[in-house]
Amino acid sequence: MKIFFGFIFLLRCLFSSDQIPGSNQSHPILIQGGTIHTVSEGSLEGSDLLFENGKIIAIGKNLRLSSETKIINAVGQHVFPGLISAASTIGLQEIGAVRATRDFAEVGDVNPNVRANVSYNPDSELIPVSRSNGILLALSVPRSGLISGTSSLMMLDGWTWEDATMKHPIGLHLFWPSMNVSKPHGGNKKEKKKPDTRLKSIQKIDDLIQNARAYLQLKDSKSPSFKHDLRLEGMLPAIMGEIPFFVHANEVRQIEAAVYWSERQNLKMVLVGGKDSWRVTQLLKEKEVPVIYTHVHSLPMRRYEAFDQPFITPLQLFKAGVKFCISNSESSFQTPHIRNLPYHAAKASSYGLPHNEALRSITLSTAEILGVSENVGSLEIGKDATFFISDGDILDIRTQINQAFIQGKSVDLSDRHKMLYSKYRKKYQQKGILK
Repeated sequence: MKIFFGFIFLLRCLFSSDQIPGSNQSHPILIQGGTIHTVSEGSLEGSDLLFENGKIIAIGKNLRLSSETKIINAVGQHVFPGLISAASTIGLQEIGAVRATRDFAEVGDVNPNVRANVSYNPDSELIPVSRSNGILLALSVPRSGLISGTSSLMMLDGWTWEDATMKHPIGLHLFWPSMNVSKPHGGNKKEKKKPDTRLKSIQKIDDLIQNARAYLQLKDSKSPSFKHDLRLEGMLPAIMGEIPFFVHANEVRQIEAAVYWSERQNLKMVLVGGKDSWRVTQLLKEKEVPVIYTHVHSLPMRRYEAFDQPFITPLQLFKAGVKFCISNSESSFQTPHIRNLPYHAAKASSYGLPHNEALRSITLSTAEILGVSENVGSLEIGKDATFFISDGDILDIRTQINQAFIQGKSVDLSDRHKMLYSKYRKKYQQKGILK
């Protein structure tokens, strides 16, 4: 046992960042002369943004300043609200091939009591890499079985998971069972078919919800026969309508079944994944089901579909009036790559989604779906000073982030990628290959 814990300690030392989290804002700061991309009210060229105590207090020109205000010259620069990744396991895993660094899956099919934020590792090397490209907030999602637990919206800076947690819980995650029926290979009827587990899995979910509702009634009655149940307790926020069910589904039959199920159970639902969502836009609009679309950078679902179907799905959702946001692939294999979030939106933009909607899909729309738009997602007076300054359009892969703030705290933008770049650039300079 001592050897095991020693191994875990060694892994945390090897794969942890050495960045020091930002300190609380101690004086007013003015971002002067930049192009302010508010998202909610368009872009303001040559404007100023003033923030104090972690909140934006003024936006405009010729703002009144106190003597202690620090001024940051942003002429020729762009100011964007922090980007939000809505489906990831960041902070819950480090290296996919190393089991000891994967903490996003609990044993068993039903774990509504699991909380993502208590497993969040604020020293992950993946965090500074992500925020270096403007991702300042991320939804950490547990992944396992039918019901994997509750997700947490994390700020990508902080000494502890308590410091980093912006809001918990955000939603209860349900991985909808496959609706495909297995057939004998090659049409051989004598071959034994695999058992159809679809209805069994859905019945399991229904039974759990029924038990949770009975548990809630017994709890409210203050009956002496009431016994605390951790799993049923984890179901209550979703059962009471305080948070939605985040249903992970991609195939059209899954989506339809999940939407009608949520209506039958009178539960709030957010669709995560939604690769076939373009096929059921009318249903999603009618039932007011938001979509966290995670498949911009993917192949078509079927061989006969157009090659660009994953790219144009956001445009189709937008035209249909479906509330949606864009996120990275929800696969745990993509956790090291959530830094590429702006390029998912850029791809959708290049295939017809209006530029302002593409930017909104990774900022304000995400904040609205996650229920935090009163604090983040756009640059408005009274909202958190969570934003970054860049030398160009964040949807352009050439753009570099110069400075970032999370709730007014200046965050370290160094990371392992930059360190390695600097190291090997010096190597080739010394060898005379680079000037």
